[in-house]
Amino acid sequence: MNLDEKIRAAGNVVTMLRNAPQGPYVFPMQPEYTNWRDEQRAWKETAVMFDQSLHMTDIYFRGPDALRLMSDIGVNGFTNFGRNKAKQLIMCNYDGYFVGDAILFAFEDDEFSLVARPVGPNWAAFQAEVGDYRVTVTRDERSAANLGRRLTFRYQINGPATHSIVEKAVGGPLPRIKFFNMGEFEISGFPIRALNHTMAGIPGQEFTGLELVGPSEGGQQVWEALLEAGHEFGLRLGGARAYTSTAIESGWIAAPVPAIYSGDDMRPFREWLPGNGFEANASIGGSFASDHIEDYYVTPWDLGYGHLIRFDHDFIGRAALEEMAPGPHRQKVWLRWNDRDVAELIADSLFGAGPPTKYLEMPVSNYGTNSYDQVVADGQFIGVSASAGFTVNVGGWSSHAMIDQTEAIDGREVTVLVGEEKGGTAKPTVERHIQRAVRANVCTHPLV
Repeated sequence: MNLDEKIRAAGNVVTMLRNAPQGPYVFPMQPEYTNWRDEQRAWKETAVMFDQSLHMTDIYFRGPDALRLMSDIGVNGFTNFGRNKAKQLIMCNYDGYFVGDAILFAFEDDEFSLVARPVGPNWAAFQAEVGDYRVTVTRDERSAANLGRRLTFRYQINGPATHSIVEKAVGGPLPRIKFFNMGEFEISGFPIRALNHTMAGIPGQEFTGLELVGPSEGGQQVWEALLEAGHEFGLRLGGARAYTSTAIESGWIAAPVPAIYSGDDMRPFREWLPGNGFEANASIGGSFASDHIEDYYVTPWDLGYGHLIRFDHDFIGRAALEEMAPGPHRQKVWLRWNDRDVAELIADSLFGAGPPTKYLEMPVSNYGTNSYDQVVADGQFIGVSASAGFTVNVGGWSSHAMIDQTEAIDGREVTVLVGEEKGGTAKPTVERHIQRAVRANVCTHPLV
């Protein structure tokens, strides 16, 4: 059975996804090395290192048409893109709605790697297969779908001590690496490509984050060298609990519903995807509920990616995006939740005498693969909230939201409806509960 057949058998794709048994995205790393509070604090005060080697899908594209393929599926511009450069590739469907994003690594001018949750890389691999492209495709599946060793290791170091730690591990000065470019050096005799970007904090600050990629056979030696080098600088190892909360501070909305589940143009892709794959098993959680899957789709502007769109080349979805460009759009914002409301909600979920409210897992409260909670202002629905959680650097609970541009005003008070309707869906991650509104204030810039 493929995905399209599974959807037709289910009857309504929203019902299928809202009741799917799969919970939050799986990060197969140790939950905590010390405690998630200190691990969060480290990326602001010293540095934290995450092992990203296992949880993402890596697909390699090699050949003379590799760049043309990326340009054809990406809304981004590709002028001067080539060896040792990278970008956050944004991919849309034919109607201009978001399919997925991925980090695109250019290891050579004709050799690229897409690294992300499975949807975006799968879309690229599908287009390579059905299109007229001279490329070879090599899949390196995430560990949840891969019984063998990964092709590479991938370590992310974040925090103000990043540069000093890596420089000591290298044993000499690092090359100057511009933001979202890669540098080359060796650690413990193994070749490294280092991407300058950050998982948390302010993007673009020099060396607040480096993502180190190298051959898997050198993973243990490089890991140990970085740990030894980081000891004097206060480096902490970060586990899965802290890792999932990095996006809350950075502003990356990790899991919008991909616009693949409807439309005749997207049917060949659904028929290409298996009925037991990631896209078929993903779940939707939250208080926003609609019978129409299209109501869950988002545009690049909703996600804060409008500035990345370049209409200087042909790509899938271009005509639709050009029509959408004048707006109006939703705007990505941060919501700082009211501390007292959150405390009362948590207390009532655990200790209340009446029906419990939805329990908020800490530090991140997502209980579905995709999170969509209603945001309301003055009694009117204005958008959805996603990726809610607590970080010590924010000092409280917060989330991202995609709301009407007219409501994106710093300090604007809104409410977030927490929990699912009718006592909750059939997802095993959802206990029976009642919904509760939590006050929050809008912020149009990062909270830390």
